[in-house]
Amino acid sequence: MQNEKIARNRAQMPEGTTSIIGRRSLQRSHQRLTDFLQTGISVLDIGCGTGAITADITQTVAPGEVVGIDENKQFIDSAAKKHAELSNLSFAAKDIYQLDYHNQFDVVTASRVLQWLTSPEKALNKLIQATKTDGCIVVLDYNHEKIKWSPDPPESMQYFYKAFLKWRSDAGMDNRIADHLADMFSANGLTNIETSVQHETVTKSDHDFKQRVSIWAEVADSRGHQLVADGYITETERAGAVEEYRDWINTSAESMEMYLLAVSGCKK
Repeated sequence: MQNEKIARNRAQMPEGTTSIIGRRSLQRSHQRLTDFLQTGISVLDIGCGTGAITADITQTVAPGEVVGIDENKQFIDSAAKKHAELSNLSFAAKDIYQLDYHNQFDVVTASRVLQWLTSPEKALNKLIQATKTDGCIVVLDYNHEKIKWSPDPPESMQYFYKAFLKWRSDAGMDNRIADHLADMFSANGLTNIETSVQHETVTKSDHDFKQRVSIWAEVADSRGHQLVADGYITETERAGAVEEYRDWINTSAESMEMYLLAVSGCKK
């Protein structure tokens, strides 16, 4: 219980992270989900943030019903205001562990959400509960321990990243959850389980290289303050990691790959 409370606090989106989630889209950020979307179906998007991906889902399945949920009420209020013109889309502030949907949705999805939970299997059972018989569940998440940079980033960023992983694992979060999802789906009775590689790879020749590879500078600039407050790094170490990493981007950075898997399964 103590770990869950700590994890909830650490999972809260600090100021600065909204710019990261706001840049996401269905095609760029959850492409595997598009294979399950059809006109007229109902979809539940769990951990929808400010609704960037959710709005794209809505336009794809219209006139089907889409519901986006997030426990952050500020995000939900922002999403509802921004996408008010979509009549088949609604938002609600809900705790994933307290979902009260039963056999309601054709597709239930959670993108980059379970990585922040101490009880991901408990959450998965709530996703299954919300899914109709013969419906599908699609979960997208990372194995943070398999990130690849070329060449290696500065030691200051490597130190920050190791501290970030420990900060997460000490709260009971699974840094390797992507590689555990398929077994979790099977253990909870889902069938037709498929794993799709969705690694986020960016190279220096890509037009948006600097923006995408800068994600870890943005994390250090936002969540980094949480690590400082919790005693995992000093403010000097945090600021140094940001500065030296941005310099690395502008000088020697060639590529980055974040290990990401989409796992789907059916409810029978």
